[in-house]
Amino acid sequence: MGALKLPEQTRPEAPAASGATPAAPLYAKRQKVYPKAVQGRVRRAKWLILVLCLLLYYTVPLIRWDRGPDMPDQAVLVDMNAGRLFFFWIEIWPQEVYYLTGLLVLGAIGLFAATSLFGRVWCGFTCPQTVWTDLFMLVERRIQGDRNARMRLDLKPWTREWVVKKGLTHAVWLGIAAATGGAWIMYFNDALEMTPRFFTGQASLEVYFFFGLFTATTYLLAGWAREQVCTYMCPWPRFQAAMLDENSLVVTYRAWRGEPRGKAKAEGVGDCVDCRACVHVCPTGIDIRDGQQMECIGCGLCIDACDDVMTRLQRPRGLIAFETLANLAASEAAAGALPPGPQRRACGMQVRRVPRFLRARTLVYAGALALVVAAMGGAWLLRQTTSLAVIRDRAPIFVRLSDGGIRNAYTLKLGDKTPGVEAYSLALEAPAGLNLIVLDAESDPAGAPVLTTRPDGITQWRALVTAPAGLRLPESVPVTFRLVDARGRVAVSTSSVFLGPKP
Repeated sequence: MGALKLPEQTRPEAPAASGATPAAPLYAKRQKVYPKAVQGRVRRAKWLILVLCLLLYYTVPLIRWDRGPDMPDQAVLVDMNAGRLFFFWIEIWPQEVYYLTGLLVLGAIGLFAATSLFGRVWCGFTCPQTVWTDLFMLVERRIQGDRNARMRLDLKPWTREWVVKKGLTHAVWLGIAAATGGAWIMYFNDALEMTPRFFTGQASLEVYFFFGLFTATTYLLAGWAREQVCTYMCPWPRFQAAMLDENSLVVTYRAWRGEPRGKAKAEGVGDCVDCRACVHVCPTGIDIRDGQQMECIGCGLCIDACDDVMTRLQRPRGLIAFETLANLAASEAAAGALPPGPQRRACGMQVRRVPRFLRARTLVYAGALALVVAAMGGAWLLRQTTSLAVIRDRAPIFVRLSDGGIRNAYTLKLGDKTPGVEAYSLALEAPAGLNLIVLDAESDPAGAPVLTTRPDGITQWRALVTAPAGLRLPESVPVTFRLVDARGRVAVSTSSVFLGPKP
């Protein structure tokens, strides 16, 4: 049976007369794709990557990491309540969101570079849609059978066999989807604490909402939408061609060797016997022999299917292969004038060159990656573990004391990103005469207030700065609060202003 593929959709024109043939509809109903199972080197590589991706996704929340008392011991955790992102020994605070921005930029440039070198390797091997769809297809094949068996089952009425096989398939799909949604919420809650609360109904409404959301989307996208996600919903196919050039490794059909198509024992034909094995295994239902197409995700399963046919026909493998367009054009130019057969194959293969991985496009991507990595590394090395925020009271702007003095009040927020307790002396850099008092704070031998930190947290202090009566100052005076450690070094300083009446 031939491949099931969506027909081309063209915009209908209005009929010229009332008796003209009705225009074709703008949209056609989806024709379900039934990919056939295949074995080979590419398929084994895809299974290996699938297992690694699923293993990482489902087990990472279970990894423990000791951070000390009163701290979460989950290695990877997005703690929304505490406003922290924990990744093993790295801890990111909300004001350091630029690190996440840098990681996203790195991911984007890395994806561009990988596409420039190896085509749609992300789409074909590591995209979550591809990974989970492969897993769902494996379940479908194990329960309903391979391609032809599934097609026959879909044509049957609702018999007992139909209900059992379809029901069992969707039950396993829902189980996988539920495990996917359950693993997702563990990235935002401690896995060992959340699991018993989840199953006893003690988790929050948000937890159950996001569990249901990711369960439903996994089930719908991997079980029902499948190739439609890649063809219609994903924006990547629309602009990924801009990253490709003639030296990018892509899945290609060597037409110079396969054409003209014909039966295996026919004379004057190429190596392609038009068995359509490459079409039957394609998860998006396209024919790679038609050239580069937006629907092709670069999974390479057509390579395994074609190699299996060539092996059985005792012909060289590689009629469909990962190849650069430059090599394809050179081989076609060298072998095009020769008749089909061993001489053409030998001539075409002789002109193949090793892909040029170092070229202007890839060097630009490499430079951009190095620049972003250097910027993030420098920012991390210069990262301050102690922060001081000074918030001056705005209502009232100042207070006039009974003795004629002027007082400003400030709220000090002292943040510490380390697991230990630190103590700092607070110094005020201001015009002579201004007096600093911190409520509920002890003093060092020199009389300066001492502020202690909370491990991996924020402490809040109330500071009062007073100008005595008779001290003549401008309406606005700049002041600086400095935290001094035990060695006398300034750990952090923050500027503010002291306001008073107009002179």
